[in-house]
Amino acid sequence: MAQLENIEAIEKRLWSSADTLRSNSNYASNEYFMPVMGLIFLRHAYSRYLAVKDEVVKNLPKRGGKTRPLSKEDFSQKSAVFLQEKAQFDYLIALKDGDDRAQAVIDAMESIEADYQSLKGVLPKSEYQELDNDVIGKLLRDLNPEELKQASGDIFGRIYEYFLTQFADQKAHDGGEFFTPVSLVSMIANVLEPKRGIVLDPACGSGGMFVQSARFVEQLHENPMERLTFYGLEKNPTTIRLAKMNLAVHGLEGRIEKAITYYEDPHELAGKADFVMANPPFNVDEVDADKVKKDTRLPFGLPGVNKKDKVSSGNYIWISYFYSYLNETGRAGFVMSSQASSAGRDEAKIRQKLVETGHVEIMTAIRSNFFYTRTVPCELWFFNKNKPEHLKNKVLMIDARNIFRKVTRKIFDFSPEQLKNILSVVWLYRGENERFLNLVYDYVRQCIDESLNCFKDDFVPGFQKAFKDLNETVKPFIDTVKKDNAGNEALVNFLGCSPDFKEFKVYAAQVQKSFNKLSGNVNISRLKDFIENVLADLSARTKDISKEIDLVYKTACRMIEVCEQDMEAKENKLWNTREIIKARKKLDETRKAAVEQLKKVRYFYRQAAWLVKRFPDGVFCDVEGFVKLVDRKELQANDWSLTPGRYVGIAPEEEDEDFDFGETMREIHQEIESLNTQAVELAEKIRGNFEGMLKYDAN
Repeated sequence: MAQLENIEAIEKRLWSSADTLRSNSNYASNEYFMPVMGLIFLRHAYSRYLAVKDEVVKNLPKRGGKTRPLSKEDFSQKSAVFLQEKAQFDYLIALKDGDDRAQAVIDAMESIEADYQSLKGVLPKSEYQELDNDVIGKLLRDLNPEELKQASGDIFGRIYEYFLTQFADQKAHDGGEFFTPVSLVSMIANVLEPKRGIVLDPACGSGGMFVQSARFVEQLHENPMERLTFYGLEKNPTTIRLAKMNLAVHGLEGRIEKAITYYEDPHELAGKADFVMANPPFNVDEVDADKVKKDTRLPFGLPGVNKKDKVSSGNYIWISYFYSYLNETGRAGFVMSSQASSAGRDEAKIRQKLVETGHVEIMTAIRSNFFYTRTVPCELWFFNKNKPEHLKNKVLMIDARNIFRKVTRKIFDFSPEQLKNILSVVWLYRGENERFLNLVYDYVRQCIDESLNCFKDDFVPGFQKAFKDLNETVKPFIDTVKKDNAGNEALVNFLGCSPDFKEFKVYAAQVQKSFNKLSGNVNISRLKDFIENVLADLSARTKDISKEIDLVYKTACRMIEVCEQDMEAKENKLWNTREIIKARKKLDETRKAAVEQLKKVRYFYRQAAWLVKRFPDGVFCDVEGFVKLVDRKELQANDWSLTPGRYVGIAPEEEDEDFDFGETMREIHQEIESLNTQAVELAEKIRGNFEGMLKYDAN
């Protein structure tokens, strides 16, 4: 997917603009998300429409010298939505202040619903009548920033998911349970590899499982609508609307029915689904036992029932349903509470029966804080009714709790590379060793590419130029005081600075040549040797250069400080304070950019080294604290537990080479400052409320 360098900043800015709707409308936070998602839907649909329009028009058939009009079918083949002129975002943007924007948006939505019966009654319409004309105009403009107009790839798909994420974080709808973190959904889709057939999500929420399945097919350069058929069940009508919009905005269609899955099965897909994917509600204890006890979707029997004739926990109802929906070669992947994998009594009996089918394939432990609405850890379960005979009595245990990326203080996810690294274990387990080798090879190539990218103008050369500019700015003053301050340490250090990284540039080019020679005859042994020797040295050199760049910046800052405080530079006409501040700021900006680019070299080195350290021969093996292939005897000896941590052991603690203590302390200090400010504001508010109460009592 094509990315913009500052996409995260753009997403935050767009969200901030949309979030102002709360203070500019009569909507509460649990109401305004639908009109906002509606406009994001229109903008994303327009982005996909423009992306394929030229190709569609070029291939339109002609009769009698006339080209037939565009149609829905032309765009469906390209996974895009056909838009009449009134539904195109540029048309809505061009509306004047005197025009009725609310009605124009409603007309746009109705025109799309007229062409797509699956969206009939789904898109938000009447909600816009509550919004002020100027507010709608501002929202439309805010969602159409200049830098995104020419963006390629699925940029607005990412933005759509970002908005879903933010609304989930706010619990703006259905407690936020409509949204499953993208990294978990992506992992499920990429383990299942849904290339063709029926995909069922019996708790589909906003439809993320369908979108990620489609992306997997798109990566194979196939049309997902020709390969996959989507079926969903969801109890909440508003969530169904979100799901159908999410599908449509990605050029997809699905059959999503309103149903309480515990008691209803409107699609009647038991034994028919090729793939089942889901993130059901955890630990539900209000399922009516009498209503489900005869359900054919419970092939292993009913879980424990309490004194109120309710199923004690709905977890194993879901697990049984997911299994029963699969056809004879089907695969299932789903999120489940970590309590379920070692639950006792009746649930343990069901788990034993499941293991004895030979169809439990993979269990993956995920640490806490991956969800926006709950902090508990979870596990990903995978069933496969088409396991090869030699793996039938074994379960692959992966403990991924030590693998995560910090998104915010409270939220974690997988980076794209972390996700690939976990998936590579599954490839090795399935005997797809070539895919593992290719991944390691790609990391090595990316590492070398990033080392050469360091010498693009925005990075190391940019820092060198900024230092030169600062030098020239302070030179007139320093020339006049140099003799009198010949022994001044700060001045001497600054004048002695000459950041020169030619040696590293030459070395990086040599590494690339060596790699090109290796590429013609690559195998895991040669690749491992190259990583451990050549790439490790390249990575280490970037750390030294980062330290040198930081030292040059600190030296420059110290020189400025000494000149201003000890030499009264600000009183001298040759000291241009304004230009010096500007030059120092530029030096700091280029320093950060160069250091971040150098970090990328070490990052991709670490990915390659991480893999070959654990799988040095490029074939599957047990790795202490991470992965183990467990046979049925060991499962039985452990009460049929499917908890990965019970089998894999404890992982050795790893040190983060790029951990910056100073930067971390600055972040902590800033956070404390923010909390102190909030505490003062809160105390002032409480004092004001208290004084108000006293006045009220006095009256």
